[in-house]
Amino acid sequence: MRVYRFLDRKYGLLAIAERRLRVSCISDTNDPFEWATPNGASARERKKFSKKRLDFSKKNGLLCFSRDWHNPLLWSHYSDRHKGICLGFEVADDVVEKVNYRSRRVPCDWSRFSSDDNYTNSIFKQISLAKFKHWQYENEVRCFINLDHDKKDCGMYFFDFSSGLELKEVIVAASSTIMRSEVHHALGNLKDSVLCKKARLAFTEFRIVEQREASLWR
Repeated sequence: MRVYRFLDRKYGLLAIAERRLRVSCISDTNDPFEWATPNGASARERKKFSKKRLDFSKKNGLLCFSRDWHNPLLWSHYSDRHKGICLGFEVADDVVEKVNYRSRRVPCDWSRFSSDDNYTNSIFKQISLAKFKHWQYENEVRCFINLDHDKKDCGMYFFDFSSGLELKEVIVAASSTIMRSEVHHALGNLKDSVLCKKARLAFTEFRIVEQREASLWR
């Protein structure tokens, strides 16, 4: 499966050069409703759920990707307003999971939540992949990463490029000043195996496409 990660100029080139992506912690997500308590919870049940969420967040992080790089909103929101970069990776289909976009919060039978471990885990899995339907433009997939606290770097966690996260594309944003030579320098010995291209605004639709005129990207 081909998936895409949007970054600004600085961290996009750094990710390429260091061959790694920063792992997001559960508390870092930009939607305050993520991992929100299911419907119908009492104060006591919300407390139980918060404890489980905290336990999960201590052990797990996220790598978040989009299935699409053509949506202009993605470049606006996650790539410094069309001035950054997008990295395309090949990943195995079974290591990423699709986000489910919903109009209502995940329902829960609270009488079973703490007494039935299988049910509890099922509900928590649903919540970990649930977002409000207005986020569906992201076309998001997620990979859950076990956090290795011994490898924490400057307070952050990272996941190295590998055969399971193989860099295949570098797409420079339409309004970016990143030069071809900068991308090639960051790629180093990956230069010949990674497709590099410049984006532009489509002429007839609201869509980001490839700039095929090579002379327009120095």
